[in-house]
Amino acid sequence: MKKLHTLLIALCALGLTTQAHAGAAKTTYPVVFAHGMAGFDDILGYDYWGDDYGMFVGDTCGLFEIPCNEDINSGQKSFIGQVQPFQNSEVRGLDLANDIEGYMASTGSTRVNLIGHSQGGLDARKAAKVLYTRKGYTVVSVLVSVSSPHRGSPVAKYILDLKPGVTSVISALAEFYGNVVYQSGNDAIAGAKQLVYNDYSSTDGLTTGAKAFNVNNPIDSRYASRYVSLITAQNGVNVNPALWLLSEFIYDIDGDGYCLDDCDNDGAAGKGDGIANEADDDGLVGINSQQMGYRLKYTEYALGFDYVGTDANVPYMGNINTPSASSQMTSTSSVISQDHMDVVGVGPDTFDEPEFYAAIIDYIAYFD
Repeated sequence: MKKLHTLLIALCALGLTTQAHAGAAKTTYPVVFAHGMAGFDDILGYDYWGDDYGMFVGDTCGLFEIPCNEDINSGQKSFIGQVQPFQNSEVRGLDLANDIEGYMASTGSTRVNLIGHSQGGLDARKAAKVLYTRKGYTVVSVLVSVSSPHRGSPVAKYILDLKPGVTSVISALAEFYGNVVYQSGNDAIAGAKQLVYNDYSSTDGLTTGAKAFNVNNPIDSRYASRYVSLITAQNGVNVNPALWLLSEFIYDIDGDGYCLDDCDNDGAAGKGDGIANEADDDGLVGINSQQMGYRLKYTEYALGFDYVGTDANVPYMGNINTPSASSQMTSTSSVISQDHMDVVGVGPDTFDEPEFYAAIIDYIAYFD
């Protein structure tokens, strides 16, 4: 027993201790997953919300069921929302709210939790507001965004700035995301304009962009009880090959400078610090764009269950357009060293997607 105690102390010193539980606690309300731009069932040929082998991270383990996510409770309820791959978040968020309402009616659920990746994090905020308006109460308990461009993405503006016109924009998106861009109901231009911080065009008769969207769909306790976000950034050879080529040969984001508005006209609020080739973005979104509400910290353990908790080093962001502290845009505290695609199952990588989302679900269970 004494030897075992000594071993545990040593493991603690190395940061290798197991958590108090073997896996994620079951949430009170179901978890809904909201995909980002170009997503639906898959993205770039990989299953969205899967591991590198296509297993859905919310797949519970039944009797003799393989593969499954052994880190979540067998009774955990989850649902994947499916909206237009290319559209603005006003449209996509409304579609997501409709999906959620249908799911709630079929399961008898009165509330849900939302996990949105990339543009899905913006969609989730819109859906939360719509559901509140329709139901007259707070439907969304915990709203989690992962790698979301809440304050815009320079890549979106770069693509829109391609000349000549619409044909080049759609061709560029198709080259990166595939022919899904041409499917019926998609509007690639509207989708790209959504992810530029300021209104992209003063002559198109529309007010677009993340800044206006944030005003219309703010962080509000009526819409969701708790807002939290996870931030990703990575640089070098570990980046997904498509994103690495983008940053090295076409466009590299400088995404960790501080400024309330889009001070360098790159499409995202903030400005660069003058050094683009560093881990200040995940290939598509800078770290100065990703925080919403509380910043979360993801900790991996070599032995035992991974952990997600609130990062006390960075203050709560209650107004996305006007951060209360520069650290909400510039701090690398708790930034996850993964690129934009790794966290939803696009390989090749060594990231453990099932355990990552199990840890997020465990966090949600504590608050919902």
